[in-house]
Amino acid sequence: MYNSSNLKGVILACVSSAFIGSSFIIKKKGLKRAGVSGARAGVGGYGYLMEPLWWVGMTTMIVGEIANFVAYIYAPAVLVTPLGALSIIVSAVLAHCLLDEKLQKMGMLGCLLCIVGSTVIVLHAPGERSIESVDEIWGLAVQPAFLLYTASVVAVALVLILYCAPRYGQTNIYIYIGICSIIGSLTVMSVKAIGIAIKLTLDGANQFKYFQAWVFAMVSVTCIIIQLNYLNMALDTFNTAVVSPIYYALFTSFTILASAIMFQDYYGQSISNIASELCGFITVLSGTTILHSTREPDQPFITDLYTPLSPKVSWHLQSNGEIWKQRDEDGQPPNCITILRHDYFN
Repeated sequence: MYNSSNLKGVILACVSSAFIGSSFIIKKKGLKRAGVSGARAGVGGYGYLMEPLWWVGMTTMIVGEIANFVAYIYAPAVLVTPLGALSIIVSAVLAHCLLDEKLQKMGMLGCLLCIVGSTVIVLHAPGERSIESVDEIWGLAVQPAFLLYTASVVAVALVLILYCAPRYGQTNIYIYIGICSIIGSLTVMSVKAIGIAIKLTLDGANQFKYFQAWVFAMVSVTCIIIQLNYLNMALDTFNTAVVSPIYYALFTSFTILASAIMFQDYYGQSISNIASELCGFITVLSGTTILHSTREPDQPFITDLYTPLSPKVSWHLQSNGEIWKQRDEDGQPPNCITILRHDYFN
């Protein structure tokens, strides 16, 4: 049975999920509107920064994140974190109603697997350790294991950003979302440090006199900017009903991994808890795979009348009146007529 504090946490978590799930849809509508008059975010454009609707979505997301942050004050993480999956349902329903993005039955199953797997991971996650100062968090952040994890995240992110994103970002949904997720794990660790610093400061022990608190703040701002940029590119390129669950699943998985390394959450845990975590992770991966394989491809964004509807196949009218199909690798078609004769219309 919930006490009054837990009930407040649950209400705030539900409100947070509603706002965050809605923000995906509002921001995508803003991205689409901005893409009509300028370069799309999916190809590196930043015209959406001048679009009021995108800022409405951004504000909605910020309100949701604030509500989520406050929810952790009233209720334990094991109760609040699973409720974040409600944002997936909200975004999927709104995308179906407002963006005409259809979610197939197998896609619904994939969404369900993501929710179930993430819930299993969280329910079997170990309890949070007590932190007394920012200096203590800094000691955890500079331990060799977490430094290795941080270096790996930075290296993978650079490869994804500099090599994979320009080549495969428009066709592989995991590129942009992968960048958001792995950078997001560092965001959560640094934001958690800032949150603890604020709490301790409000309790009377000023933590912002230490340089470590400001280092965590700079890391937070940098990581958040990177996350938002590539999340916008993912939303502008792929189906919202697919982006939301995959982002939630990967972000949750990497965040739990980062927390386990930095805070040594699994020290002294039973084999059954660790096995449950592994099963939950496999379930999440299965769900994201199903969602990706059943998503409906977005309609191509036509910028002018001469853009072909397909990059692979084009059709040409030969001089004898027959239709001849050409693939990209076939070379030039023989004896093509570029202007239709008048008698074809009579």
